[in-house]
This record gives sequence, structure tokens and C-alpha cells, in this order.
Amino acid sequence: MALRRALHFVFKVGDRAKTATFYRDVLGMKVLRHEEFEEGCKATCNGPYDGKWSKTMVGYGPEDDHFVAELTYNYGVGEYELGNDFLGLTLQSSQAVSNAKRLGWPLTEVGDALYLTQGPGGYPFYLVDKEQPPSDPVQKVSLGVSDLQRATHYWNALLGMKVMDKNEEKKSVIMGFGDTQCKLELCEIGPVNHGTAFGRIAFSCPRDQLPDLEGVMKKEDQKILTPLVSLETPGKATVEVVILADPDGHEICFVGNEAFTQLCAIDPKGNDLLEKAMAEDKSNEWFAKHNRQKAAA
Repeated sequence: MALRRALHFVFKVGDRAKTATFYRDVLGMKVLRHEEFEEGCKATCNGPYDGKWSKTMVGYGPEDDHFVAELTYNYGVGEYELGNDFLGLTLQSSQAVSNAKRLGWPLTEVGDALYLTQGPGGYPFYLVDKEQPPSDPVQKVSLGVSDLQRATHYWNALLGMKVMDKNEEKKSVIMGFGDTQCKLELCEIGPVNHGTAFGRIAFSCPRDQLPDLEGVMKKEDQKILTPLVSLETPGKATVEVVILADPDGHEICFVGNEAFTQLCAIDPKGNDLLEKAMAEDKSNEWFAKHNRQKAAA
């Protein structure tokens, strides 16, 4: 399955301004593209919401060869309840550690040259205090599972992900589609709770693999959240996706690589579009004026 590739993790955010500060000024990522939508996504990219929302892709480089973050913002939702499903994103950047210290962003030293910090909303990030590599600094995404053996079977046997390392003491396994890609770490934690901020991890594969992938899930009686569907982005490529759920309910998106390569092209205006959208978003002022609080998902 060498043609399959890790793309991004979806974070739901309630405060775009603070979130932008964290990803741009602390982590040192760049806005790759920004899009506004008037109604909910039919593949539930923004969760179970029908209203206006936005998508901002941020990362250290193009999604062709970097693992990035997708920040989804639902207008009117100010906060989400975190579960224990997302255990952290690990990246290597001494510059990010330096940025956090300079800006007074809370850091906790948790190991040798390893720091734990949190993005807005409480999402955990692990920063390796070593020089940022010329390749992708994002090393792994860690997810909690209730049964490591069952989860490993799903990701390995059904999705074709290679087992790269096991830690019996930690009850964890490192998996990936390629040695140079961002890895997936599964950690056995007991019952998994997704809260209301349940995330989603995305991968690409050749478009002609999508029907077969869906067929395997049907044959194995596994959950399919969104059967194979085409998603249109105005003025951009139409991509085909299928959304799955592993035995613990982690959402997994597979997208056809050919169209996605066009869709994920960096937009030089991305950062300006985000700034414009934040400036025009008067929801905070409206709620304050009416002495009300934004909804908590």
C-alpha cells in the first residue's frame, strides 16, 4: 500500500484568532489555504452541523509531502468537549519550543528534549527540541484505542498500514504507509470517549482503490460513515472520498489522490483570506452585545 499517504488531522476549533496564533506564531506553520462554506459538508467534514463554517489548512509545507492540520470552525460554536481519543501530535522543531518560551505559551518538559504544550481548545502537542528537519517535522499522530490487538488488525489487515514498532510496556504500536511519512501511534487506554470534538484523520490513495476499500469494509462488516461520495469545491477539483470508522469510532477519510493533488495546491492568498474572514466574523461581538455565550458543542 505504498501508494497510500497520510494527509492531515481534522481539529474543530472555537476560537480562530487564538488558534491562528498557536499554529503560525508558536508552531511556525503557514496557512496553506482557507475556504468558507455557507452550509454543512455532506461528508460531515465540519461535524454534525448544517450552518456556516470554514476550513483552514496549516502546515510546514504542501500536503503532497507534509502532514498538515485541518482547522474547522463552525460559526456560533465557541467550544468543544475533548475526549481521550486524540492523544497528541508530535513534531520536531527547536524553533517551536523557542517560540513558545518567547511568547509565554505554557510548556511542560516531559522527557529528554521533549515538551508538552496545548493548542487552543486543549489539544495536546509534543515538541521535540531538536533542529527542524528539511523534510516534514510532523512525526506522528497518537490515538487512543480500547483493544490494541483489535485496532492493529483493523489498520494493518484491512487498511494496509505497516506495523513499524511495538512497545509491550506502553501497550502501543507505531504504524505507517511509508517510512518518510507521518506515522500513526495507537495506544491502549481502555474505553475511548470522543467528546464533541471528535477528530478525523485523512489519507489519500489512488482513486480506483476507493470502491475496493469500501467493499472490504462491507465484507468485514465494518462501519462506513459516508459511502463513496463526490465533494465539490467551487472553482477547484471535485474529489471522491469514503469515510470509515475503526472499531473505536475514530473517523478515517480516504480521498482519491489524483483530484486531491489539484485540490490541495497551496493558495498564496490563504493567509489573507483567513485574516479577512476573522475580521468579518462579528459573532463574538453579537453574543457579547446580547449578553449571551456562544454555544458549546
